Amino acid sequence: MKKKTWWKTLLAVIIALLHMIPIYITLVASFTRQGDFRSYWLLPKKFFFENYSIAVKTGGMMVAFQNTIIITFLSAILIVLIGAMAAYPLARNRSKLNKKVITGILAVMMIPPLSLLVPLYSVMASLKAISTYWGIVIVQVAFQLPLSIFLYTNFIKTIPIELDEAATLDGCSTYRIFYKIILPLLKPVTATVIILTGVAVWNDYQFSLYFLQTPDKKVLTLAIYSFFGQTGSNPNVAAAAAVIAILPITILYVFLQKYFVKGMVDSAIK
Repeated sequence: MKKKTWWKTLLAVIIALLHMIPIYITLVASFTRQGDFRSYWLLPKKFFFENYSIAVKTGGMMVAFQNTIIITFLSAILIVLIGAMAAYPLARNRSKLNKKVITGILAVMMIPPLSLLVPLYSVMASLKAISTYWGIVIVQVAFQLPLSIFLYTNFIKTIPIELDEAATLDGCSTYRIFYKIILPLLKPVTATVIILTGVAVWNDYQFSLYFLQTPDKKVLTLAIYSFFGQTGSNPNVAAAAAVIAILPITILYVFLQKYFVKGMVDSAIK
């Protein structure tokens, strides 16, 4: 079997290397002095660490970092809670209506977000939600909820319904069954939802560009973009800022990867 599947291992290694190339080039660029025209495929002769201090001092990285954490944290909390609560009745009541609702959720996931930008901006402007935390959080939650509901629904279907029936016989209400019994069992898929949706919110550029228009609400993606201007660009400092932006979400994945893999597998069973 090992002789027959060697090409799969080779293919996996090649794919992994292809994904690592942009990260390698970004790291090399972040340690290269501006004006050094050596190829980014080669390590710099002298590592220039000042790119990181310049990125922090001149790019508004600290404000952007704070804003990104607030927006991602609030969005993730709402996506997890609302997604799990919506998925529970969809998973337990397998009626024709619920099947249509799930189909509708899958259909929504296929719609390109930018195709709704003009009407969405009009609505947000009328609500005076432009350049506000709550405005961008609502937008992020709305576009990330379909994936959350889909994953939670498939995962809850794998939990025996006998647990609900036993709790009902003991006098538990539906809300108590969900919060005391079902929700604690959702740790693996919750880690998956947090990583997938959290990374999407953390790395969001398209909505942040249009809905966060004041400097005090700038997020990391906009801070990185600020190093590319009409009068001049500094790709080395931008690369340093990108490395700073990558680290927190990478660390989060390292701690949650065990639950992430289990949640992805279990959510795909159904």
